[in-house]
Amino acid sequence: MIVTLTPNPSLDRTLEVAALHRGEVLRATTVRVDAGGKGINVARALRANGHDVRAVVPVGGHEGDHLVDTLAALSIDVVAVPLASVVRTNVSLVEPDGTVTKINAPGPELSAGETAALTRATIDAIDGAAWVAGCGSLPPGAPDDLYAQVAAAAHEAGARVAIDTSGHALAAALPGRPDLIKPNADELAALTGRKLPTVGAILDAAHELLARGVGAVVVSLGAEGALLIDGDGAWHATTPPVTPRSNVGAGDSLVAGLLAAGGSGPNALTSGVAYGTAAVQLPGTSVPGPDDLDLAAVTVTEADPDRSLKEPGGTR
Repeated sequence: MIVTLTPNPSLDRTLEVAALHRGEVLRATTVRVDAGGKGINVARALRANGHDVRAVVPVGGHEGDHLVDTLAALSIDVVAVPLASVVRTNVSLVEPDGTVTKINAPGPELSAGETAALTRATIDAIDGAAWVAGCGSLPPGAPDDLYAQVAAAAHEAGARVAIDTSGHALAAALPGRPDLIKPNADELAALTGRKLPTVGAILDAAHELLARGVGAVVVSLGAEGALLIDGDGAWHATTPPVTPRSNVGAGDSLVAGLLAAGGSGPNALTSGVAYGTAAVQLPGTSVPGPDDLDLAAVTVTEADPDRSLKEPGGTR
């Protein structure tokens, strides 16, 4: 069993358009609505591949009911924490070359009581879980250290912890000593205060975090694959080029693939990159199933510290 916590879930509406022209009336060629939020995407990808998963989500309004019904229809065990406010709706506009323009709403503000209920529900859901994955932004009203609180409780219950967030929420999660974090290169650069022009610079930044108690650092590099750095070594996974359809949720599928294969070592990295690569070739926030995965297309090697990155971290 893997438990996911999504403090700021959403309904994700994806519209595919022939081209995006600012200020004009556009007609979508396809429209789809998915239950969204990073932890929910992780849960959906895990369940699509036969893994037991329990999703903890704060929900309110008709949008919240829709979200819960959507997850239940996918045979996901949902722990719904009631909110007085309405779950947010995000909108993505996708062009034929895979370019995505995404508009994320801020989400409802949680009261102190709602935050406490969400934390308690997550702790109660941990029973028997192998992993707890805290994913995504924190909604207004939630404390920065929410993930650290959950991590401490998860470790006490014997579960390992994966965190996929950014900014203050990621920095505040580190005292909880997560077993796995998954920043992209820019997020890692912001977290460590470094520019990351090479794989070697990423390795140095990751080892700084390992020294602070993080178990493993997985750095997503977009088309250049991903790196996994832990106490046993550092590996780089790549795939042949693919034609992207939507990159929304691809990083979440990467996390799902990592956890599906145990969350550590080169085999987990292979699985994660296979999940993420499959996801970018699907529409909207669709998640890959078994028929979409191509583990054989993933090449894993020891990380080359001298390799330059086409899109260095910390330059934006």
